[in-house]
Amino acid sequence: MVQLKASDQRDEQRSALSVEIERVYNAPRMLVYRMWSTPDHLAKWSAPRGYAIPAARTDFREGGSWYARMLSLGGADFRVQGHYVEIVEGSRIVLTHAWLDEKGKPGHETLITIVLEDEGKNTKMTFRQEGFDSIASRDGMAGGWKECFDQLGEQLAHIAGPSDRRKS
Repeated sequence: MVQLKASDQRDEQRSALSVEIERVYNAPRMLVYRMWSTPDHLAKWSAPRGYAIPAARTDFREGGSWYARMLSLGGADFRVQGHYVEIVEGSRIVLTHAWLDEKGKPGHETLITIVLEDEGKNTKMTFRQEGFDSIASRDGMAGGWKECFDQLGEQLAHIAGPSDRRKS
């Protein structure tokens, strides 16, 4: 029988409450970075299909904040915010993510890390969101992010050329 130390068990639980998605886009790394760092670009791809982002704000700097409002075709209204923890131009973005309730109070906060690397003429994007409070929340966000990253690929293809490869 294998016994896990308390720290190993915490690591295993933390991993179970996280999602990691990897994509390779046929686009320069700095373009993919700009898609994450510019509100106009974010509004075009960072909500699942069937949603629009009528409002997005970013103070894109370490310690700066971000906010987005998402509206579904059926009228559902979601608001989300966070702050930027770490920014390494062109290669790494770390930010927090918390949904807001109807009074604007933030709920449970998760941590998102985006790493961008050159892979030949392409860009490999590794996305990790950790700290979910439930498996259901993790699974819902994973599905939403996959749709968003499909749309990111479409936006990049429109700007830089077609194609992406997926690993998730």
